[in-house]
Amino acid sequence: MSSKGKSKRSAKSRRDFLKTVSLAGLASYGLSGKIVTLRGAAAPVPVPPNGLPVFQVVPSTRTGINFIHINARSPEYYLPETLGGGGGFIDYDNDGWMDIYFVNSGKCDFYDPHPPLRNALYHNNRDGTFTDVTEKAGVQGGGFGMGAAVGDYDGDGWPDLFVTQYERCILYHNNGNGTFTDVTEKAGVSAPGWSASAVWFDYDNDGRLDLFVCRSVDFHKSNNKFCGNLETGERYYCIPSVYNPMPSYLFHNNGDGTFTDVSKESGIASSLGIAWGVVATDINNDGFMDLFVANDTVANFLFANQGNGKFKEIGLQSGVGYSADGRARSGMGVDSADYDQDGWMDLFLTDVDEEMFSLYHNNHDETFNDESMSNGIGMTVRFMSGWGVKFLDYDNDGNVDIFIVSGHPDNKVSQRYKMVRYRENPLLWRNLDTGNYRHTYADVSDQSGPVFRERFAGRGLAIGDFNNDGGVDVLMILNQGAPVLLRNNVGKLNHWLGVLLKGKTANPDAVGATITWQAGDLNRHVYKVAGGGYLSCHDPRLVLGIGPRTKMDWIEVKWPAPSSRVDRFTSLPIDRYITIVEGEGIKT
Repeated sequence: MSSKGKSKRSAKSRRDFLKTVSLAGLASYGLSGKIVTLRGAAAPVPVPPNGLPVFQVVPSTRTGINFIHINARSPEYYLPETLGGGGGFIDYDNDGWMDIYFVNSGKCDFYDPHPPLRNALYHNNRDGTFTDVTEKAGVQGGGFGMGAAVGDYDGDGWPDLFVTQYERCILYHNNGNGTFTDVTEKAGVSAPGWSASAVWFDYDNDGRLDLFVCRSVDFHKSNNKFCGNLETGERYYCIPSVYNPMPSYLFHNNGDGTFTDVSKESGIASSLGIAWGVVATDINNDGFMDLFVANDTVANFLFANQGNGKFKEIGLQSGVGYSADGRARSGMGVDSADYDQDGWMDLFLTDVDEEMFSLYHNNHDETFNDESMSNGIGMTVRFMSGWGVKFLDYDNDGNVDIFIVSGHPDNKVSQRYKMVRYRENPLLWRNLDTGNYRHTYADVSDQSGPVFRERFAGRGLAIGDFNNDGGVDVLMILNQGAPVLLRNNVGKLNHWLGVLLKGKTANPDAVGATITWQAGDLNRHVYKVAGGGYLSCHDPRLVLGIGPRTKMDWIEVKWPAPSSRVDRFTSLPIDRYITIVEGEGIKT
């Protein structure tokens, strides 16, 4: 059966679940009584008290995070040098506070640093500071690192850590006592070659997390290409298309601590790409998770899950493979959310300058329209290069906003193009809900803090509430530099409920679950995607914003297959985090 046929017949179940959602939009609420005029729109913008910025840089002198990403830049300009770094949030000790993991470069065929570099795990001390526990935890890495993905693959209740690298990857099993064990060879997930982003998701609905790994080009030291000025011999970083594209990996979880490489039989390996970012979502509401993959100078992939262990690549016919003028773009980061609350998952893509990012609206028939221009996003980013991107409700008004980090991959690009810079400013777009499925985005970067006027060589972007105040914070991970931790000062000014889902029959991380909530006249839903962004892992908790309303009337959780449960809860607290265990209710 084609995935389109499945969409028409089985999408009804999710629509029925969401039909209680009131899709009438609400006016945006200001939080401090002060109204700021948006560029291109007049609407209240939340403003924190005491002159604080919306997003505030937390200095390393306060956090104790002294990690610095080293890109290994050399006179030979090896391509992997400019593509890191990654990492993000992981609550490795299950204490309810987000810890942070960073991935660094390391020894490989073209780089042998002395002293050796290592990755870094920082334990959250619950007071705004972090302690480096890398050595104790045993997660130093051991290769030229790229990114990280977190998932409880063995269902023991402890989050495990997958580190993507150039040459080979690492799977760290969480021992539940503050330490990890490298089980890569036993598990069979080394993923040889050059890997970028990865995602844990349950593609066959057997209740176990499987693993998709983006693979980049066929690169190694011996086939390094010269790109630059032939007359002077000056090098710059090559466009990846000078190397051969490669198939990505799909590993099936066998349930015994091992995985089977099913890339070929699933159809994933049939498509050769230069894959950087991936998000697992459900584009057709058929209950099977699909994959949106950002490719560099190759058409983007949309792998539609056929429900029989196989995927069909539909990027071209869906409208997300190429740009509107039929060009393959330099796709970097991706994400997915139902930004207009119509019950269908939309997509976002970042790429390099002159290509413009894409906000893909789901047409409900496995096709998408690029709404970036009509939403005011397209021309804003014409000369920018985006990497990490995430949908998040930064002001907890119930509408998903967009955060992006940017920076050109070529550090010499401004020598050739006046309008393009290597270091670029991050971006924040606020979702303006005008009702009846009509949502547009306003660029509120200039009103959201000094950090948005600074320029960075941004790569990874992770979202997570590191101080548990309900405001989703942002971690920007740079190429050749120290990460930037941004504290959200406005999220806590609205009301919210944070939810951590734990599956029993469903996969342990409840990837693919849908939460619907009602608070007075506000009715919203959120689908739990896996992955998203670029090289980064995110807080697994979902923060449900309700604006100025002071009561959460109810929430419903539709657990993903193989579960068929829908759990409903009333008499709920607000402005705190809760854990919901499938079939067992709310745990404190």
